Amino acid sequence: MSGSLEKEIDSFLKHHPDVKAFDVLIPDMNGVFRGKRVTLEKFKKISSDGMFLPASVFGMDVVGETMEETGLGISSGDSDRHCSLIPGSLKPIPWQPGIGQMMLAMEEKDGSPFYGNPREVLKNLLKKNDLQGFQWKAAFELEFFVIESQKGNDETIKIPDSLNAETSEGQLYSIGSLELCRKWLEEIVENCVSMGVPADTSVAELAPGQFEINLHHVNDPLLACDHALNLKQVVKGTLRNHGMKATFMAKPFASLPGSGMHLHLSLYDNQGENLLAPKNSKKLNQAISGILDLMPESMIFCAPHANSYHRFEENSYAPINATWGKDNRTTALRIPSGNEDSTRIEHRLSGADANPYLVMAMLISGFLHGFEEDPEIPPETVGNGYEDGSRPLPQSWEAALDLFQNKSRLSSILGQEFSTLYTQLKSGEQKRFRRVITPHEYDWYLHTV
Repeated sequence: MSGSLEKEIDSFLKHHPDVKAFDVLIPDMNGVFRGKRVTLEKFKKISSDGMFLPASVFGMDVVGETMEETGLGISSGDSDRHCSLIPGSLKPIPWQPGIGQMMLAMEEKDGSPFYGNPREVLKNLLKKNDLQGFQWKAAFELEFFVIESQKGNDETIKIPDSLNAETSEGQLYSIGSLELCRKWLEEIVENCVSMGVPADTSVAELAPGQFEINLHHVNDPLLACDHALNLKQVVKGTLRNHGMKATFMAKPFASLPGSGMHLHLSLYDNQGENLLAPKNSKKLNQAISGILDLMPESMIFCAPHANSYHRFEENSYAPINATWGKDNRTTALRIPSGNEDSTRIEHRLSGADANPYLVMAMLISGFLHGFEEDPEIPPETVGNGYEDGSRPLPQSWEAALDLFQNKSRLSSILGQEFSTLYTQLKSGEQKRFRRVITPHEYDWYLHTV
């Protein structure tokens, strides 16, 4: 155990003497935490010696089924890899008194980072020479729905009646809607503080029962992604204690808006000058053009599941074209209003179901691509971005994966070995999903054809 890790654990136990068990976790390809719950004694042993988990955690689909197409399952004997605790990730779990948690990093058999770990892909990307000497500021905004803990008699999910008390239509920016939820919203923020997650704003969104929580920016893109996953944990855990559930599914209700995950990203030099400010317009234009140029082939990271594509509808505030605009919420990239020092790019394409590490890696890859290749920037979209169909984005899960698989630009930046694994995983997941016969098909075809 390193001295810094030992100090971190000793300090944690001093401040949290009630903690007697720990969740040791690793975020998988879909941004879902996998791991084990261990005793304090076992945790101390792991801090010294590490532990083993099967490499197939990075070959699992979103419901935990290993996709044999990845080669990480039965064909390889479902072999283990060594995992070590990540310093700085030790936290209490406020909604589960007596439990702490810490993240793991998986290693190859030669001790190098495991090639299929999205967190390591982002970490390696940030080490590229072309990005040295820069400082990032990054922050996520996540939308979610509050739903009842049990399905109705018709197996449908339902928004709690208490959240429909004012109107069944939803009230964007409604303080009244926030007041209805004051107790658990305040508890979410308190639990975020306990976990070191910088939540600073709550918003009532377009639909009843839909909310957004904004995270304050940090100077480490990797940490910003950790915060996004921790926020999901906090929201789900806190609401569970209040007899409800939260869903970050991209489109849980056909008749209501979907839930997005917006990412704000800015870039500074070592003197603290914002490289995206208007006086540095070339850098801003290169970043925009690079992100937009790679956007079609990056769609599979922003919309990684079958349900993700139901979110993309005209006039839904979910973009359907690779567009950009100043203070324009109908475009895929928005340059928010503000002073020069706060100039940043807001990426609005991703659903709340996306893996934040891969969304961040994709966006930073766009910066790199723009700085290196300097593609021509498309004209700014003014007004309704849904009317600018000159650069449409893939509108199906299959089309998005095909485009990523058949293009080499983004995969070469992220790493070919990782990109192949991701393609194999999503291909297997799509095949498995298509084998399911849905109730909707019975409704349409069983007694008709």
